[in-house]
Amino acid sequence: MTTHTVRLYAGAAEAFGSQAASLDLPDGSTLADVTRHLSADNRRLADVLAVCTLLLDGSPAALDALLPSRASTIDALPPFAGG
Repeated sequence: MTTHTVRLYAGAAEAFGSQAASLDLPDGSTLADVTRHLSADNRRLADVLAVCTLLLDGSPAALDALLPSRASTIDALPPFAGG
């Protein structure tokens, strides 16, 4: 198990009720596992995460991206108006 930090912004933070979370996930987990874990009981958050850009340690990453076997930071960035 590795601890990963998830930072949520704007509507994602509002839907989650916090700007950050720590997740302990097994090796071989993906960003899709992160989004499923965070939104398991929160349909509103699932809807927001579905349109977010996800960054893995500062770089854009797809849902099938494997998490590293060391601590990492995931950012969930909802679309921003006017940008």
